[in-house]
Amino acid sequence: MITARRTFLALSAATAGAIAFAPGKASRAATVTTSGESPLPPPIGREERLRRIAKAQSLMRAAGLEAVLVEAGSSLVYFTGVRWWRSERLTAAVIPAQGEPLIVTPAFEEPSVRETLGIPAEVRVWNEHDSPHALIADWLRARKAGAGPVGVEETVRFFAFDGLAKLGIAIRDDAGVVRACRVVKSPAELALMQAASDITIAAYRDTAPQIARGMTPQDIGRIMSAAMAARGATPGFTLILLGEASAYPHGSGKPQAVRDGEIVLMDCGCTVRDYQSDISRTMVYGEPTKAQRAVWELVRRGQQIAFDTARVGTPAGKVDDAVRAAYEKAGYGPGYKLPGTSHRTGHGIGLDGHEPVNLVHGETIPLAPGMCFSDEPGIYIPGSFGVRLEDCIHMTDAGPRWFSVPPASIDSPFA
Repeated sequence: MITARRTFLALSAATAGAIAFAPGKASRAATVTTSGESPLPPPIGREERLRRIAKAQSLMRAAGLEAVLVEAGSSLVYFTGVRWWRSERLTAAVIPAQGEPLIVTPAFEEPSVRETLGIPAEVRVWNEHDSPHALIADWLRARKAGAGPVGVEETVRFFAFDGLAKLGIAIRDDAGVVRACRVVKSPAELALMQAASDITIAAYRDTAPQIARGMTPQDIGRIMSAAMAARGATPGFTLILLGEASAYPHGSGKPQAVRDGEIVLMDCGCTVRDYQSDISRTMVYGEPTKAQRAVWELVRRGQQIAFDTARVGTPAGKVDDAVRAAYEKAGYGPGYKLPGTSHRTGHGIGLDGHEPVNLVHGETIPLAPGMCFSDEPGIYIPGSFGVRLEDCIHMTDAGPRWFSVPPASIDSPFA
């Protein structure tokens, strides 16, 4: 959970500028300092959730749906505020095309579920020998919606809707209703994502000077997590790849330690009131080689190509295509072939660290204001090293805008 103080400790003047990354400086431990406090943006409130439900209901009616089933997880948070986990015991919401939603949950979980329920809704509970599907089916039939069809949000597990189908409820996909709501972020959502990004960058600036020769990924991750938590965020992840491990996007199980002249790749993020950040930085402990500099500069150029290509109305896949075309001219690829970029240029982000829409070849969905993505066209050279720079963007009417500003050079990774 988010820490009780919910405060943001601002950077001191000493860490506000560029931080060079070299053994001489890295060996001196830095501490988190503050020149003042600034509160985090407010959480998503009742009125915004009701607007989300109204939008979903309008889309349902247009698609001919009587209701949409949403299971525990980020979409349940999005519409209802209920923060719950998935287990074999079904907790879910049924959002009808008209009227208030239904929340179904085990009887012994009702008090806990109600703690975060942020909208008017009917709550029906079931005991261990009961069927939650029967509760939902009876509720739908009482509303004359039992003939369906009922749409199922795309991440709902099979058992969660199969029980309804066996009771005669017509089930189909949700026609993209939930995705259409979530993919476009509101100003309140953007503010929370901006806060998460700001905290992550500030934590990087605190962490980098503390990295020392011989440290392990776990050592660095602990420092980074503490720096994010100190600013009121919930640490999300700290993927630290050292040396050759940086050539593999999600790392290696081999022992790793910081060594002179080797890559330090950090992919980290946090959560602020449910909304996420995802930022990567690549540095060298000591003096970078000519090859390291060249790849770093190419990846930074790839980021800018993606940013410049992302325009309202442009198919999302064209962003990925533009970056790969530039990399192929530089001798990498083609396509996903290594050495080169083995993953998509970017993924959607919001309540989930990875959510639609993706910046990947073949994606035809046009970019629209409010959409949010990572921009991370890394280059990986198996057996040697990799470079990933990752900053997130959000689309505006005038084009893309950075949540975090990309670094200026390999020598000043936090400028």
